[in-house]
Amino acid sequence: MITILDPDLNNQAFPPIERALTEPDGLLAAGGCLSSQRLMNAYYHGIFPWYNEDDPILWWSPDPRLVLFPDKIHISKSLKKALRQQPFTIRFNTDFAAVIHACSQPRDYEKNTWLNEEMQQAYIQLHQQGHAHSIEAWHQGNLVGGLYGVAIGKIFFGESMFHTQTNASKAAFITLAQQLKEWRYEVIDCQIHSNHLVSLGAEEISRQQFSRLLNRYRQSSPRRDAWT
Repeated sequence: MITILDPDLNNQAFPPIERALTEPDGLLAAGGCLSSQRLMNAYYHGIFPWYNEDDPILWWSPDPRLVLFPDKIHISKSLKKALRQQPFTIRFNTDFAAVIHACSQPRDYEKNTWLNEEMQQAYIQLHQQGHAHSIEAWHQGNLVGGLYGVAIGKIFFGESMFHTQTNASKAAFITLAQQLKEWRYEVIDCQIHSNHLVSLGAEEISRQQFSRLLNRYRQSSPRRDAWT
């Protein structure tokens, strides 16, 4: 059985991630709240929230885990050519709220969004505290793609991406990986399998391997100028 969290106890410990269910894969706990303290505690232990609007808050730690090591980013020749033909201006943290709002819009294959208003406000608060960051692709003054996530130690926990122009989110992600490498980050957490991210070099590892990476890098310090 999964653990039910108390919404009034922000510092309540999560159960060990090894106790996550195999069906549905990675479900670990339900309930609680989206306070900054609880969210940061979740990421620190390799756990993230995902739930539909009519559901309780659900907390996950899947096995396997999709990750990308910044020095293994893959850019195909065709993608390099496409990005040269349609250059984007990539910016960091200039409009976090716009990025998360764009990420919240239902996809063509979805009727609803998991990024409800409560979730958006929780991550905007993390951004205001310096924990969450946006990477944005701009074209002719318009925001056309990007992603956001949470940084702890030398790990960047990617959360969601969007694009309104072809290759815009890929351009943002590639720039992020290259910048994180320069800042001495070691891991980008991509959570679950995505053909889009696998094509850019992401790979699946076991939850146990991911936990070891967490233990190794979550208390490390990236370069001082990171995110400034």
